Amino acid sequence: MQVILLERVEKLGAMGETVRVKDGYARNFLLPRGKALRASAKNMVKFEAQRAELEVKNATAVEAAKTDSEKLDGASFILIRQAGESGQLYGSVSTRDIAAAASETGVAVTRNHVVLPDPIKTLGLYDVRIALHSEVSSTVQINVARTQDEAESQARGEDLTSNADERDEIRRAAEELFEQAEADAAAEEEAEGAAADTAEAEVEAETDKTED
Repeated sequence: MQVILLERVEKLGAMGETVRVKDGYARNFLLPRGKALRASAKNMVKFEAQRAELEVKNATAVEAAKTDSEKLDGASFILIRQAGESGQLYGSVSTRDIAAAASETGVAVTRNHVVLPDPIKTLGLYDVRIALHSEVSSTVQINVARTQDEAESQARGEDLTSNADERDEIRRAAEELFEQAEADAAAEEEAEGAAADTAEAEVEAETDKTED
């Protein structure tokens, strides 16, 4: 479908341009959100008649987005999630989760503002772009951790998965020591049993000699 853009749309074009997009994208996003009109001679005339008004409206929206974007840019948000020792999340962090966290600043952030190619599935620090307007964006840091303490450690640059590896090594070393202790105890018990059997045999032999 060809549409006339009523504002600049990232990766598509500037206001007034006619571009071709997928039908679903036009029907589900561009047209209902007032970002575009179906391309036709009638709608081009309509757009030209409204161009000045649209430019003023867009400039106002850009300024408002810049003000809100300044509140967000550089902010860090902690998201507590359950995860395995390797750092793999039991689930994921989505655009909706990030939007909810960012909205705690008082800025109205929706999932559509969050630029996240794929859901976050592991613990860590992530720089995520928030595009409040097609011409305005900011970057926030998402700190995904199992606990508040871990989030603070991670913010200081500590690697939670490295700590997990260290804990695994300590656990394995402890298990090996325990297994070795059990083996040593079994060997000692076996040696004591053999010594007892030898002593008993010697006693029996001595007794046999005496009887003879």
